[in-house]
Amino acid sequence: MNNEITNITMKFKKLHILVIGDLMLDVYQSGRVKRISPEAPVPIVEIKNSFERLGGAGNVCLNITSLNAKCSSIGIIGKDPTGEKIKSLMSENNINYEHIIINSNRPTTTKTRIIANDQQVVRIDNENISPIDNSEENEILHNVKKTINKIDAIILQDYNKGLLTEKLIHELIKLANENSKPIFVDPKFDNFFSYKNVFLFKPNKKETEKILGFKFDGIDSIKKGAEIIKEKLQCKNVLITLGEEGMLLLTNDGEFYTIPTQAKQVHDVSGAGDTVISAMAVFYSAEYSLKESTIMANVSAGKVCESFGVVPIKFDDLQDEINRYF
Repeated sequence: MNNEITNITMKFKKLHILVIGDLMLDVYQSGRVKRISPEAPVPIVEIKNSFERLGGAGNVCLNITSLNAKCSSIGIIGKDPTGEKIKSLMSENNINYEHIIINSNRPTTTKTRIIANDQQVVRIDNENISPIDNSEENEILHNVKKTINKIDAIILQDYNKGLLTEKLIHELIKLANENSKPIFVDPKFDNFFSYKNVFLFKPNKKETEKILGFKFDGIDSIKKGAEIIKEKLQCKNVLITLGEEGMLLLTNDGEFYTIPTQAKQVHDVSGAGDTVISAMAVFYSAEYSLKESTIMANVSAGKVCESFGVVPIKFDDLQDEINRYF
């Protein structure tokens, strides 16, 4: 291991990132289709393999620990076997879940993907996306206050599943800024413009086009979109992920950086956004520049897109790229 990789490894091991967001369990069931059901014109999938992975904000946590940094999770799960499975998977991957809230009246969000002949044929979602109540908002804030002096950065991972309410978003940002902790945001459509005064705001192309009401038809329109977001949110930095087109970064000093995609062969983009926000928080907290952090986040996303399913980046996969850039 060369000196730079050793240096990065040591830096990452000292970091502690807090992830607040919607927790999910991803279930994959795969098999073969050999006949059509006599009950309806649908394929019968004979399941041969089944496995479970941390999804949603849990996948962000998994990316962080896969990069050798410490991670704590704050979210909400149900009092059910799926919630227990999430805690078990977090324990296996050294993710601290002591501040997760358990709600006996709410199921743990579960996404079950049925894969037949190597192709996803249906996804079954079990969830309750109603907003959490005032007491749960207060409990989350209380738990963040207990841990904020032990962390280096906060990621808000929003999938619009009810955890990140407008009130909670405002209170979390206020608390983080008062304690000089950078907040990295991966938004969804709801509450898009509620994330004011954060360090980095990372929407994807689809979300940005829908919210702003115009299609990106070239680099100038993407830059315009980033400028509008930065002005409306008064955030320091905007990073728009563009899928196969890479990323565009608008920094606090008004500089633009376009970063082409790094994936050699895209098999599956699932989870790429989780990897980007995780790598951004980890590399930046390890005192790499915002541009350097974005380059490595882009490389990390390219690596996970070369695999099937929602998988985390592994530090070992980045070593060649680290040697190339640093």
